Amino acid sequence: MVVSAGIAVAAAPGTQRTVVADPAPVTDLGDTLGSYVMNKPSSIRDDERDRASRSQAGSTRPALPTPSPSATSDFDRASAAAARAAKVAAARERAAARAKSLAKQQAAAARAAAVRKQAAVQQAADERAAAKREAANRAAAARRAAAARKAVARPPVPPRAVATRFSTAALNVRTAASGSASVITVLAAGRRVAVTSAKDGQWQQIILNGKTGWVRGAYLGSRQPRSAKVVSKPTPPRISGGISSARCSSGSAVEAGLTRDAIRVHRGICAKFPQVTSYGGVRADSLPAHPSGRALDAMVSNSSVGWQIANWVRSNRKQFGVSEVIYSRKIWTVQRASEGWRSMSDRGSASANHYDHVHITVYGSAGTG
Repeated sequence: MVVSAGIAVAAAPGTQRTVVADPAPVTDLGDTLGSYVMNKPSSIRDDERDRASRSQAGSTRPALPTPSPSATSDFDRASAAAARAAKVAAARERAAARAKSLAKQQAAAARAAAVRKQAAVQQAADERAAAKREAANRAAAARRAAAARKAVARPPVPPRAVATRFSTAALNVRTAASGSASVITVLAAGRRVAVTSAKDGQWQQIILNGKTGWVRGAYLGSRQPRSAKVVSKPTPPRISGGISSARCSSGSAVEAGLTRDAIRVHRGICAKFPQVTSYGGVRADSLPAHPSGRALDAMVSNSSVGWQIANWVRSNRKQFGVSEVIYSRKIWTVQRASEGWRSMSDRGSASANHYDHVHITVYGSAGTG
């Protein structure tokens, strides 16, 4: 060890370390540091040696470059901008996701509204159709009920005569259009009868005494056979009270198709009022009395005679089976007999107002004579 200026210096290994005290004051900084180094504890010196060894060992690694302050600032700015861009992109993605979800919700709501609207439209259409069907059913039921009431209230329509024919031979009158049907009576050759529009094959419907029957149409002619004599219906018995039942001297052709009561009226007027020579019997008409043989018209030109006939028939209504008398726009009926003669509305012509004839309607065979 070398000692200088009172500071001991470490000697080479294996030599003895000697510290020599120097009483003189130290004025040099180098001397002082040297003295500190020489006198450091061994543990400190060992640590220093270790660090020095590690430093020497790592001195072979390349040194990392130290970034400059300006480079560090640009990196930080770029990093911040990237972070902000990422945030904006994330926000946009979230907004797009929310918009997509909202669009789906709106589309679902629109579809639900369309379904509800279609259901409401269909329900309204169904209700209208049901109401229409119900109204039609009610109307049909009302028509059926009205038709049923009318059918009940309407009396059976009697057959109507459309023409007159003559039997060309003795002819069976049957209850139906069949050769096996029961025979009602036998028409003599040349008998004048009223026929209806009803036909069934070779059979023709006729009106006889106010009732219908069937004969073979081949034995009916439009003209009276020359060799045949017109045969009238059996002469009714003489009616009490001085009313004649003899055949009319002016002819009995009008009696073809008339009912028994109508024949009585004809013969009674003919005998009581010989000045009347023209009568009307079975004919086509909108009302059922004439076509069914239940009405007779006594043609008159003198109103005084007309009223005499009308009042005389009315006074003998039970014997004749009379139900109605009309003359000169006046009517009398059995149903309203207590009211006497009642006025009728104007029908236009003299014939329609019954100024030129007395009209008598009968029941058919209700007379008491």
